[in-house]
Amino acid sequence: MIEEGVLENPKVDMAFGIHLWNALPVGTVGVRAGALLAAADEFRIVLKGKGGHGAYPHVCKDPVVVASEVVLAMQTLVSRGVDPLESAVVTVGKIHAGTAFNIIPETATLEGTVRTLNEQVRDTIKQRMKQMVRGICDAHGIEFELDYKDGTAVLINDPELTKLVREVAESVVGKDKVIEVPPSMGGEDMSFFLQRVPGVFYLVGSANPEKGLDKPHHSPYYDIDEDALIVGVQMHVSLVSNLLRETC
Repeated sequence: MIEEGVLENPKVDMAFGIHLWNALPVGTVGVRAGALLAAADEFRIVLKGKGGHGAYPHVCKDPVVVASEVVLAMQTLVSRGVDPLESAVVTVGKIHAGTAFNIIPETATLEGTVRTLNEQVRDTIKQRMKQMVRGICDAHGIEFELDYKDGTAVLINDPELTKLVREVAESVVGKDKVIEVPPSMGGEDMSFFLQRVPGVFYLVGSANPEKGLDKPHHSPYYDIDEDALIVGVQMHVSLVSNLLRETC
């Protein structure tokens, strides 16, 4: 959308976005100035060993063993490579290797995600991951391929416009239902808009435990209390009205 000129024709001065949020009860609005959501990167590692019979591991180069070592070692990218006062996550979400219980496979594939709230930390993890995987693979005499893809950027809310969103939210849901939320390690492509124009991405509570509508995001049982949609519409309309009054 940005490449096709959505911010230029007509020119966009600021941008606002909403995410329904089942970590907050319906009828609430969550706001935060500065970093709200993380950079969300993706990696894929293919370990190339030498397959063979499971009874003769000494004539093979077992990529499953190496994959296990890589998974455990990568946990130190955060625990021993990142300032404890910074936030970072390295998660291996998918492992695939082998076709039978008694065969050492030729390859093992790991896929996962890296989440950070700081660009320097993001670059550090990216570089150290490659160094770490290379070192482990060299020690075991196998080859590897690492495909690291930069995903969404850190989502940073404009401080002054966040104050405006907070004021509007207080008028819509009441001051006691406007919540200062902590940063989340989830990712969001709204970050690309906010890299180019000032704006705010905020959270509209959508959970209702009394109706059983409080399952977490990405759960197969996820659902929302649709009263949250009313709050979202009220928020956006009120923001536009407020901004128009200020500029007219």
